[in-house]
Amino acid sequence: MAANSGDIFSVSAPAVTKELKQERAVRTRERVLASAAAAFAAKGYPAVTILDVAQSAGMTKGAVYFHYENKDALAVAVTELFNRRIGEIARAVQELGLPPVSAVAELLIRTAVAFRDETALQAGARLQLERQLIGAQIPLPYEGYTDLITSWLAKEVRPEPDPESPEASASPTTLATVLVSAFFGAQHISWVLNNRADLPERTIAVVRAIIPCAEEDIELCPSAPRG
Repeated sequence: MAANSGDIFSVSAPAVTKELKQERAVRTRERVLASAAAAFAAKGYPAVTILDVAQSAGMTKGAVYFHYENKDALAVAVTELFNRRIGEIARAVQELGLPPVSAVAELLIRTAVAFRDETALQAGARLQLERQLIGAQIPLPYEGYTDLITSWLAKEVRPEPDPESPEASASPTTLATVLVSAFFGAQHISWVLNNRADLPERTIAVVRAIIPCAEEDIELCPSAPRG
């Protein structure tokens, strides 16, 4: 029995070691990515160097290059992280089962809070503004986000224009496009003026202006600023 036990452990040890190395590699990549996001958010793509990222992550330039071949690759990875985080926020809102307009407002508010508080989103937004300076193709901004809002609004907004009700004349697609454009414009202005501190309040103002009579829907949003 002892021999058999020894055989079992001798077989499993390499697998355990490999798994531990993979876990360490994942943690290292995450640390590099977090450092890159912080650098891009604070300084912008052109001013960031691999040395900046390495020093912030507490490692050598060689260690950064082991995981990401250049600064462009880091920019792509941070943008993908941005998109994943937006997707997580959207899925969390879907799980609430809110009415369509309330879901749209809640999604925008939660995104506003994330922009205010999370470095990855701040970095992703800045990289989108600087995309022409990046030597790699980064994912296009907000396409899935707009499609999701369109699908929610389609359940609530009448698709045909109603001459007697101007607020209902815009299609769900148009409303979604205008909402997303206004929101991301608002986050940029809030960033420049107030470091995004007032972005949730600006977001509520955007929803109220673009979707008239949305007050009752906003009241159903658990993340809506009160008072």
